[in-house]
Amino acid sequence: MTTRLTASQTPIRTLAASPLVAVPFAFDAIPRAAWDRSLAATPAATPFSRWTYHRAWWDAYSATAHPQYLCCFEPGDAGRHDAVAIRAIVPLMHRHEVEAEDAQTATTFRHSDVRSSPGGAAVPDDAKAIFMAASYHTDYATLLCDPTDLPAVADAVVTYLAGPPDADHGDRDWDVIDLRRLRGSDPALPALEAAFQRLAADHGWDVTVEVEDVCPVVTLADGDWEAYLSSLDKKARHEIRRKIRRAEDVGEIRFEMLEPDAAAVDAFIALHQARWGAEGLFPDTPGGALSRRFIHRLAELEAAEGSGRSLELGQVRVGERIIFATVGFASGATCYFYNAGMDPDARDLSPGVTGTAAYLRDRIAAGVRRFDFLRGNEGYKYEWGAVDEPIHRLLVTRR
Repeated sequence: MTTRLTASQTPIRTLAASPLVAVPFAFDAIPRAAWDRSLAATPAATPFSRWTYHRAWWDAYSATAHPQYLCCFEPGDAGRHDAVAIRAIVPLMHRHEVEAEDAQTATTFRHSDVRSSPGGAAVPDDAKAIFMAASYHTDYATLLCDPTDLPAVADAVVTYLAGPPDADHGDRDWDVIDLRRLRGSDPALPALEAAFQRLAADHGWDVTVEVEDVCPVVTLADGDWEAYLSSLDKKARHEIRRKIRRAEDVGEIRFEMLEPDAAAVDAFIALHQARWGAEGLFPDTPGGALSRRFIHRLAELEAAEGSGRSLELGQVRVGERIIFATVGFASGATCYFYNAGMDPDARDLSPGVTGTAAYLRDRIAAGVRRFDFLRGNEGYKYEWGAVDEPIHRLLVTRR
């Protein structure tokens, strides 16, 4: 794990014209107040940028990567290391592109119809790579700062990465910078690309941006469920209504939001595994154990946030039978549908369609106007009227 540097140990690197400097920080040493302030100042931030999410990820997956967070300061404040002085937080980590343990710890997060990064640039398995922190489970990543600081933050980060490796991260320099989950609408992407391009010729770098994957998103004009259904493709609309009616013949369909406690997490895991088994997130493997630790820890941390929490766990019942479980995040008028589980023995009730419909209807009534199905092009998402929004990969390689 990275240790906190003292002011005398901290390498200060900056472009002549850059008003900020980037300083390596242990994740544990970043003041929570600075994190929350930076998060609130970042329009592109999502629940994946919350302190709770990163804390839970490192508590579960610390053996799989090394944190390499940076904080940005004005040059005169770089030794202060306090919450007020921090102008930006840049969540990074490093590891080999492929580690020997990856095959044992891997789980199937989503079941896309095509591989992520189809046709993406190949990187050697043994390359030392710098990623956005918590990349595997994160659908969106960004830099945490006020938008007006983005150019200076990007310059400070790239200047730091152009320098020699610091002692806390060993004497081997990076082979690739492989930043993923960056949205095209996020101004952090062009800011970082421009900053890397400015130094590319001097350092012999190749800088490329490619589409990594898509996140299908439903955008709603208003909060009327029937109007939303009417906007769907005729065939999809007919099937949804038919399956809802068939379930209603058995019992009332109800969506219930649960407290994010251990019992709710275990109920979700049970239904997820009932549907996916060894192909799911929580099989009886080392990877499944890590996934359980992560989701339980995230629920524990989010529960402690009280009314400020973002994590949402829900269940759908038909009569008294639980047929569907959800894990999602709330942020303003957006709902992020993170994962689900369903009862495969309830085929007569079409748990996937019935459960998703109940979830959507409840969230629409709660004021949601964007329903984000997150990463992956699973076919069912488009039946709900979702439209692809790309996420990008910024790749820097040495010639």
